[in-house]
Amino acid sequence: MRLLEKKSVQGLVIAILIFMLIYLISITKFIFVPIGAYLISIAVPIIGAGLLYYITMPLVRRLEKWKVHRILAIIIVFFIIIGVIYFMANFIAPIVQQQFTKLTDNIPKMVDNSEKFIYNWRDNQDMIPSQLDSTIENITNNLNDYAQNIVGFLIDFLAQVFGFLFAFVLIPFFLFFMLKDGHKFVPFISKFLSKSKADSFRRLADNINHTLASFIQGQFIVSVCVGFMLYIGYLIIGLQYSLTLALFGLIMNFIPFVGPFLSAIPAIIVGFFEDPMLAVWAILVMVIAQQIESNLISPNIMGKVLELHPLTIITLILAAGSIAGFLGLLFIIPAYAVVKTIISHFYHEWRKKQPPEDQNIF
Repeated sequence: MRLLEKKSVQGLVIAILIFMLIYLISITKFIFVPIGAYLISIAVPIIGAGLLYYITMPLVRRLEKWKVHRILAIIIVFFIIIGVIYFMANFIAPIVQQQFTKLTDNIPKMVDNSEKFIYNWRDNQDMIPSQLDSTIENITNNLNDYAQNIVGFLIDFLAQVFGFLFAFVLIPFFLFFMLKDGHKFVPFISKFLSKSKADSFRRLADNINHTLASFIQGQFIVSVCVGFMLYIGYLIIGLQYSLTLALFGLIMNFIPFVGPFLSAIPAIIVGFFEDPMLAVWAILVMVIAQQIESNLISPNIMGKVLELHPLTIITLILAAGSIAGFLGLLFIIPAYAVVKTIISHFYHEWRKKQPPEDQNIF
């Protein structure tokens, strides 16, 4: 019995039980396939409604402070959302569709021009090492593959966006009840817990809510500002497909740290094929927008919400991108922030229960 009281033995037993649980799940995964399919089918409307909940909840609370009934405030918010969708569908979507179609149609021409440029440059060089010459040959031969990969990425990106929009039918129902009864969830769960556990659960729920609200609301405002600045900058330098590239930059900016670099790639490529100097101007526009965002907008809107090291962000994004694609890139950082908040909460709760002499070990 004394052996089982040792923390090292208890930790070993817990680890063995966890591995046994993982093994049992792996050999009985056929049971979880329909459950997983069901969860995936409802995940999109729940996540979509959750994002809209955190974006629109400040407006609902503001209207309530102005003595507007909550139901009426929610209806007003829904009308605002419908107005935004109507504006985008009638004024922005046709332009984006036209520019995107033109861009995809011009990709073969861009590839041909780049091949001619590389061949002319190589033919005019007197001394090129054989290794470099073979490398240039490989790059030139694979340009079509690179272009097809870029088009495939854009098509996959649009497919995921349209798949998300397809689930939009259910999002309003989830959003309505989230806005109407979301504040009742924590008190409802707390009724089934003891006083100490209920207080701990309320603190945990408040911390998770604060983390998600700060990240989603802040990232939404920051991304919209960056997208607007990119659009103005692209118009000033005369870059083609300015609205499509700016919207791409807006969406990519939801990915912390890595997103701005990803959003710059299509604009630089388009600018280079149009005029090499235009690519330099596109880089300058991106740098100016990111400097304004990182030094003026983000510190005032988001502050230090996540406090994640850039290396941690890059590692998470690489792993999420390989596992879940574009949606993984979007949701891995807030998911990690929530997990970090939960672990930190239980660690502090555990520390409170330790005797004072155990808390001063380190």
